[in-house]
Amino acid sequence: MFFFDPLYLLFALPALVLGLWAQMRVRSTFGKYSRVRALSGITGAQAARRILDVNGLYNVSVERVNGFLSDHYDPRSKTLRLSPDVYDTPSLAAVGVAAHEAGHALQDKQNYAPLQVRSALVPTVQLGSWLGPIIFMVGLLMSGVFGNSIAWLGLILFAATALFSLVTLPVEFDASKRAKQLLVSQGILGTQEMQGVNRVLDAAALTYVAAALQAIMTVLYYAYLLLGRRE
Repeated sequence: MFFFDPLYLLFALPALVLGLWAQMRVRSTFGKYSRVRALSGITGAQAARRILDVNGLYNVSVERVNGFLSDHYDPRSKTLRLSPDVYDTPSLAAVGVAAHEAGHALQDKQNYAPLQVRSALVPTVQLGSWLGPIIFMVGLLMSGVFGNSIAWLGLILFAATALFSLVTLPVEFDASKRAKQLLVSQGILGTQEMQGVNRVLDAAALTYVAAALQAIMTVLYYAYLLLGRRE
């Protein structure tokens, strides 16, 4: 009954709908501006390399990684990994995404606090995202104070996922802000080209908002079940 509780839809459906819409918007926007060539002819990899070098980040490598929009910055290995559609393409979408990832490298260099918090949460999130719901369900099925304690432990573990999603928001918003400023200030793109970049990065930001909302609503649903049983 727990697995098919229709009440869960009241908590999760808005975030799920937003998430699906955000993913569709990212794909359509990225696809549209992937077909718009940057006037400079610079590729995503070249744009990222220029931003990194201008900021003294010669130790950060830029690599190609498989996948669609699998772009990310790894602060542990100081590596900026770009998907083929970004690494090799001289488009507004590719340059915007690459600059965004370079923005994360700048955050790392400057010890940007939200990025440090997010990195510190990674081990807990990796454990809590899958183990938390299991522990919660086990505790919920048990009776008495011990069962409640187990359920609360699972809830707290999973809540780290929601906290991670919330901390991710300023990290991603700040990286996009840095990217937009650097693309213009370094002459990589003209101001008239920034409309496309803005749309691509704003669409991507919405996916993080949806993820945070989904995690928060799941935590609230778990808390509702637990508090309801106690009453």
